[in-house]
Amino acid sequence: MHAKNTFKTAVLLAALSGLLLFVGDTFGGQRGLTMALGFAVLMNGIAYFFSDKIALASSGARPVSREEAPKLYQVIDRLCGKAGLPMPKLYVIPEQAPNAFATGRNPSHASVAVTVGLMDLMNEDELEGVIAHELSHVSNYDILTTSIAATLAAAITFLARMAEWAMIFGGAGRDDEDRRGGGLSALLMIFLAPLAALLVQLMLSRRREYAADESGVRLVGHPYGLISALEKLGAYNQRIPMATSPATSSLYIVRPLTIGGFANLFSTHPPLEKRIAALRNMVVTR
Repeated sequence: MHAKNTFKTAVLLAALSGLLLFVGDTFGGQRGLTMALGFAVLMNGIAYFFSDKIALASSGARPVSREEAPKLYQVIDRLCGKAGLPMPKLYVIPEQAPNAFATGRNPSHASVAVTVGLMDLMNEDELEGVIAHELSHVSNYDILTTSIAATLAAAITFLARMAEWAMIFGGAGRDDEDRRGGGLSALLMIFLAPLAALLVQLMLSRRREYAADESGVRLVGHPYGLISALEKLGAYNQRIPMATSPATSSLYIVRPLTIGGFANLFSTHPPLEKRIAALRNMVVTR
């Protein structure tokens, strides 16, 4: 299953990369292609080195010591030992809505952040299930994959917006003949390319949640703690709003409470009932 998910993730990333190059070539020929590549490399570099700091700062997370959160440290110590992972930096987010996320470009530069509400609400088995899920994101390099997907999608959107302005001021296309013949297709590309990039990014994000659920359960040895935790997380995050930006909401174990009619269609998380059903169907061998 893990190998299958890895292959599908690679295919989706390749699709995003191909879409980026196609958009660059469509609107600028060789020059546009070069610009698309350069922009993608720059954005990926920023995401690789600074995405964790941005996510932690935007969530208001603060470092937490072993003395302040002994139960959290005990769970992390035990699971890191079982998984063979280095100890991540631990943070607490001053929010009453129970939630958690992991960030960092690799296991040696990882951070796990939990909300105050999560610490108050979860028993030890549930906390273990949540932390195992987050550590699985770290060990699967999901944060790096998500950062690359986000920057590729941002680059596609940026190029489409540039092309939109170029068409307005008469500068898009390779020459006059191309502009006359390809005006409609270029116009469609301006609107469809960012939408396609968003949908591929959402597919990646949803896939990594299923994979982290599965890997987390295998790390713990049973699905019951994570199932109970997800049931609680779903109930409380439907009632308690959380001050988080759209750019970081995809990192959390469940989607924070947001307002919008298209929440399910454009959600970065698969439906909780489907995640829980998949966990109930798992057979874990000890």
